[in-house]
Amino acid sequence: MSPLNKRTRILIVDDDEDDFFITSEYVRNIPGMNYEMEWAGTYKAGLESILTHRHDLYFVDYRLGARSGVDLLKEAKAAGSDAPIVLLTGQGNYNVDIEAMKLGAVDYLIKAELTTEKMERCIRYAMERTEATRALKRSEAKFRSIFEQSKDIIFIADGNLTIKESNSAFGDILGISQGSGINLTDLLCEDEDKTALRDLVEKKQDIRDLATTIYAADGSKVHCTITLSAEQVSGNGDTSIQGIIHDITNLKRAEIATLQTEKLAAAGRLVRTLAHEVRNPLNNIAMSAEYFAEKEMSEDEHLYLDIIKRNIGRINTLINELLQSSTPRDNTLKPHTLQVIADEVLAAAIDRVTLKKMKAQVTYHEEPVLVLADFENLKLALLNIVINAIEAMAEHEGVLDISITQSGDAAQLTIADNGIGIAEDNIARIFEPYYTRKRTGAGLGLSFSLNIIKAHGATIDVKSKQGAGTTFVITFPPADVEA
Repeated sequence: MSPLNKRTRILIVDDDEDDFFITSEYVRNIPGMNYEMEWAGTYKAGLESILTHRHDLYFVDYRLGARSGVDLLKEAKAAGSDAPIVLLTGQGNYNVDIEAMKLGAVDYLIKAELTTEKMERCIRYAMERTEATRALKRSEAKFRSIFEQSKDIIFIADGNLTIKESNSAFGDILGISQGSGINLTDLLCEDEDKTALRDLVEKKQDIRDLATTIYAADGSKVHCTITLSAEQVSGNGDTSIQGIIHDITNLKRAEIATLQTEKLAAAGRLVRTLAHEVRNPLNNIAMSAEYFAEKEMSEDEHLYLDIIKRNIGRINTLINELLQSSTPRDNTLKPHTLQVIADEVLAAAIDRVTLKKMKAQVTYHEEPVLVLADFENLKLALLNIVINAIEAMAEHEGVLDISITQSGDAAQLTIADNGIGIAEDNIARIFEPYYTRKRTGAGLGLSFSLNIIKAHGATIDVKSKQGAGTTFVITFPPADVEA
């Protein structure tokens, strides 16, 4: 509906009542105008009326006793009013006109030059401009709210990918308080991703969900997707880039956890099948060996028979170890204090730490952290991880760090070392049965540990950098027990 087709409430602020009637007359003569005119004869009355927001439009005289219409305009705007105000004056003054418009007046009229036509244009323009401004402010507020409250990183950058503005998620996800001034490519972990990103921007191509990893403030890697859209800034030809960084780290962790579970299940099926297929002929060999053991044989024949028996035993032992590593152990879950379990694990490993002249340090949550656990099984699983950490570190230089934190109801146990680290391509394989980087060992320890940890409903996340060490983060679900 047009502003002129609805009831328009107008307030005239003028200390001269005659001028009020004259101005009102021009408004009354506007054809088709449905109006409601009111008068405020003082500065104070005018300001109070403006701040009540009861009117659609305000005509304010420049001279209001000791104060001016410009003063009234300033005070109204300072109080948060967005009311459309038209300044009226007895004679033209360019400086007053400029000042009024800068302060937010929608128009500036000279009383001596008023006509019905000018008044109609002024009212129509003022109402339309005010409605457009308010709509723009509503839109800006809506999108500003989306910008600030988004869980994704939203940013604006220049054509060189230097960030000019970013939302609070920048700090929440990356731990960097201010994104302004940072070049996006400096955050990317991989050089090929940096090159690909620059090439696409130079070609002015929009980027949709580019999967990559970026560095957080603590040096950790955040898995994410990046979406960029470029547009030319009118007037100077510069490029403005709007971007969104979507954190998919938790999704990646869930994928890894699912992959671990699937691998364990597949390995378990393979092991059980293999054990069955190997044990059948092995039992036949063992029975045959026992049969020959009862016969008279030469010394050389006894020697060969002993070799057969020893290797039958070794194969049986390997099968048992393999079955044990791939089969979930029976767990009796009871409330236990995680700090106590960690202390027991460290006590079992402290001799190794001492002999290699390493350091062991613990950082525990101040309050007892309860988890539902099978004490002995979980202790064995964690001890495997701790021993691996010790063996990965150099004598005299190794530092074993065990920490326990609690975030909400979930508890986290972190086991970190400063050892040789693991190549990124190998991290996904460390829980596979018989996979090992050590010259000795069967490669079943971590597979065994993962089975136990999974049986506790916990998740395990591994972060490593070659030459800088490895960190295992085990997250336990809420214990749901009284402390």
